[in-house]
Amino acid sequence: MFGLVLLLGITVLFVTGLLSYAAYNPNLAPGNDHTPEKGWLGFYLFPWPTRPYWLYRLTQGVHVTLGVVLIPVLLAKLWSVIPKLFAWPPLRSPRHALERLSLLLLVGGVLFEFVTGVLNIQLHYIFPGSFYPLHFYGAWVFIGAFVVHVVFRIPTMTTALRSRRWRTELRTPAARTRPEPPDDTGLVTPDPAPPTMSRRGALGMVGAGSLVLLVVTAGQSIGGALRRTALLAPHGREPGTGPNGFQINKTAAAVGIRARDIGPDWRLVVRGPGQERSFTREQVLALPQHMAALPIACVEGWSTDDQIWSGVRLHDLAALVGLRESPPGVFVESAQRSGSFNSAHLRDNQVRDPRALLALRVNGADLSVDHGYPARIIVPANPGVHNTKWVTRLTFGAPR
Repeated sequence: MFGLVLLLGITVLFVTGLLSYAAYNPNLAPGNDHTPEKGWLGFYLFPWPTRPYWLYRLTQGVHVTLGVVLIPVLLAKLWSVIPKLFAWPPLRSPRHALERLSLLLLVGGVLFEFVTGVLNIQLHYIFPGSFYPLHFYGAWVFIGAFVVHVVFRIPTMTTALRSRRWRTELRTPAARTRPEPPDDTGLVTPDPAPPTMSRRGALGMVGAGSLVLLVVTAGQSIGGALRRTALLAPHGREPGTGPNGFQINKTAAAVGIRARDIGPDWRLVVRGPGQERSFTREQVLALPQHMAALPIACVEGWSTDDQIWSGVRLHDLAALVGLRESPPGVFVESAQRSGSFNSAHLRDNQVRDPRALLALRVNGADLSVDHGYPARIIVPANPGVHNTKWVTRLTFGAPR
């Protein structure tokens, strides 16, 4: 039963993980791609859509929440197969050698993916190197071993599930629980002790653990009143109340923003083929302003509720440098001095969306410094890290 849950759950995790990577648009330019030499592993990349605007919030929320919820199931499954990890002799045939190798990669891979994932959603970047390539390559190693393991083990799982009636096992208490009959799997002890827990109790205990983790995690993605139940979400990221009182990931101080970077001398430079224009913030505010209700959704799984952003449409800025028809993608640069994501490429379909803004205000007030004052990017369904803050330069049609 634990194997069946993991078979379904890990498949969803892998698919939503691929979607998350596609949303980062790493094939745009080196500025977006933190995974070197991925080669054919990036075969599935495609232009990430901007509709529905909550798409990334949904896919990444499912990815992170489901990953946390599966932790008790994973631990129970590993506990149930511990004898197999120490089987002797370790290799009995070429087929057995392949299965053992897949088991090593399977257990090591799943532990690596879950540990790095949990550390990332808690913003504890203590692993060597960048999270993105580590988690990306780890996922491919793990899923390869997972597929091999499923091919070998799905007949055994199917036989086991058919051997007992589900309702009967749920009605069987510990006093009437009997050990598994001896078999050739190596998982049944030849001299079992009296049971201390029924199969119903084991499933219930694991299920209760997963339910508790769901309650204390899901609210960070769902939002609304459930946000208060998200006890496992990163804390200390709420900048208070008011129009700018919604979650941030990194403060201006944390990424080296100085007062002179965003002060009266700040300028927005907009470049196009053979053209360049410079604007003060007052001049940008004098351009036609538009509003969009959009959330911020981050790879760590948290997202804000919809905020009301106002600013200049990206395709209007492209028109100011001669790109009125079918504006191309744009390279966005920030005043940010430290950290990995001080620039980003946006695709042409993102630039053309009427809700894609260079935002100057939010919820009727000027952006706070931590939310990107004087100006930031906000694009529907865009990963939060690519909604660049403290924007200084937009280059339309930049080489990819």
